[in-house]
Amino acid sequence: MKNAKLKTALLVLVASLGYFVDIYDIVIFSIVRIPSFQDIGIHPEDMRINGEYVLNMQMGGLLIGGLVWGVIGDKFGRLKVLFGSILMYSIANISNAFVHDLHTYAIIRFVAGFGLAGELGAGVTLVSESMSRTKRGYGTMLIATVGVLGAVLAFYIAEHFSWRNAYIAGGGIGLLLLLLRVGTFESHLYKASMPSHVKKGSLTMLFNNKERFLRYLYCLMIGLPIWFVVGIFVTQAPEFGHALGATETLSAGKGILYTYIGISLGDLMAGLFAQIIKSRKITVFVFQIGILVSSVLYLTNHGITPSRFNWLAFFMGLGVGYWATFVTIASEQFGTNLRSTVTTTAPNFVRGALIPSTFLFEFFVGKSNIITAGYMMIFLLSGIAIFALSQLKESFDKDLNYIEE
Repeated sequence: MKNAKLKTALLVLVASLGYFVDIYDIVIFSIVRIPSFQDIGIHPEDMRINGEYVLNMQMGGLLIGGLVWGVIGDKFGRLKVLFGSILMYSIANISNAFVHDLHTYAIIRFVAGFGLAGELGAGVTLVSESMSRTKRGYGTMLIATVGVLGAVLAFYIAEHFSWRNAYIAGGGIGLLLLLLRVGTFESHLYKASMPSHVKKGSLTMLFNNKERFLRYLYCLMIGLPIWFVVGIFVTQAPEFGHALGATETLSAGKGILYTYIGISLGDLMAGLFAQIIKSRKITVFVFQIGILVSSVLYLTNHGITPSRFNWLAFFMGLGVGYWATFVTIASEQFGTNLRSTVTTTAPNFVRGALIPSTFLFEFFVGKSNIITAGYMMIFLLSGIAIFALSQLKESFDKDLNYIEE
């Protein structure tokens, strides 16, 4: 028993550190966007649009990678994903340090995104299937709470070293983490024998049954506002600050730092709150309201100062801090033969949804202005998320030992 607990603790630690590196590598571009673009010769007037282009390439990699790694996790095992994904994105991030033009930059961010796509889903699936039904929420809570602090490290490395060295550091840390993964073990639920007729990791199963498809779609929808807040409100802080009449240029890097400190604390609070009230649905609803309140405060803050922006970034981070709870809900909604596919694709589809969200945001900007477009998008995305949440069944304390037929 004691040995089993130690193995589970090691698994949670490794999954947490894996997500730590995952977040570092996901946000590093948002932090070094301006200095890296300056270095490779991007004109100041083109930085916002080209930044969206590179970020969307990364998100596109996450979207496609989520499908591939999710299927691999169900067909061949969760551990295959943990090892393969971190190797790919670590090499890609080291390669990113040697780019000298925009399109190479974007292509390598796509490859990095593809690799990053497998990390969180595989980790959450392993932990959810390895812990007791009443305690697994604590495990996924710790993964996210520790993991999002990778953004803090990314900020400090980018502040003290060149943007190229910041990419090398992210890749190097990922390669070191591979050594820790040697002692991890496969999920006992996955290893348990399944009837030969049961399909594992079949994408068609998500679409050939109306009830299952809607269940999957609702899982995706509840996370829609998260990456819009991070990818637009915070990443484009200099542009929003200009529109709000900021006293000086707002720092996207510091915004990312404070946002992810808020997300880390939010994930901790959301996990504990869900365990106390025994409801993940109510928890997510409360945090959705937090997103709306903090976003309105941001968009109405005329004459915003860097100090006020940092506080608002922190509060917006708290609002979107239901990330781990969202991924846990997705994991708990599906059987063992589809769990990795869903748990891996759901967060990456949400990240990838930033692409159409960005296009729609730019459409609204063209029709009005950046502030009005921000209002329209956050109320639209939050409204969709709250509706989707109302359509899902409560999954707290659900027995995960079942399959999808």
